Amino acid sequence: MIREFLASWELFQNSYLEGWLLGLLLALVGVMVVARNQIFLGAAVSQASTLGIALALWLSGCVPWHEHPVDGFPAVDWLASDSFQAAMAVAFSVIAAILTTYTGWAKRESHEALIGWVFLISASLSVLVVSHTAHGLEEIYRIHSSSIIGATIADVLVFAALLAVTVLVLLAVHRRLLLFLTDPSMAAAVGMRVGVWSLGIALWLGLAVGLSIRVSGMLFTFGSLVLPPLVAKNLCREVRSMFFVAPAVALLVNTAGFVLANHYDFPPAQMNVALAGLLLLAVWLLRRLIGRRAGL
Repeated sequence: MIREFLASWELFQNSYLEGWLLGLLLALVGVMVVARNQIFLGAAVSQASTLGIALALWLSGCVPWHEHPVDGFPAVDWLASDSFQAAMAVAFSVIAAILTTYTGWAKRESHEALIGWVFLISASLSVLVVSHTAHGLEEIYRIHSSSIIGATIADVLVFAALLAVTVLVLLAVHRRLLLFLTDPSMAAAVGMRVGVWSLGIALWLGLAVGLSIRVSGMLFTFGSLVLPPLVAKNLCREVRSMFFVAPAVALLVNTAGFVLANHYDFPPAQMNVALAGLLLLAVWLLRRLIGRRAGL
């Protein structure tokens, strides 16, 4: 099984590297989401990112564009580029993250209601806007189902850089970040600008999800964002430890998922998410068993 995986390295190395990097990046960002009990925020932001891609596909299909200048008008081939789709995905995920972070304009509604609205309106519109475009609906279904096959070296470099920046920022602000995540009231009392910290986390969540959703799909992105941190939350007593355990879980699960998917010829994204979900179930059952024994 391991030999088969190593033999496939030359063909799928970019996909494997991208999966590992995304797993580590989203696990770190996901700790901040899970620690604040905002799990479904990740789903809403992921779906909003999909809406951004859908709008990019709609624009490329509806607006006349050309690869070369015509009659003095500049080329607009960027409408059909991957860069434009990535930019739209990031923009909409950032907007959704900020919208669901600041709920002052909708005080009559709960935070969960706003997250649900963002998720549902994004899910419905992302299908409607591409329903009459060539191949647009197929692309949205691909994003929903997830696939990390076909990654490029450019994708690997982008996520490697984003992971490096994330780690450096966490090392620089870890003490203040931990205080904000565990006790926002105390953080505000000691002079931390809680609103700015919420905005910063929302922006980073939107950036990470927006970039990953285009290349790995919604299932893998959302699963990598919440499942390893949830496993870490059930294994750790402190948020500080979650920042170490969650990436380790993501790396372990993705490695096992790639090996098994290659051996049994299964889609790797779905295999990785399934393994992470099963691991979380095992941890829940283990904690329950230990709790029962402790109560005897």
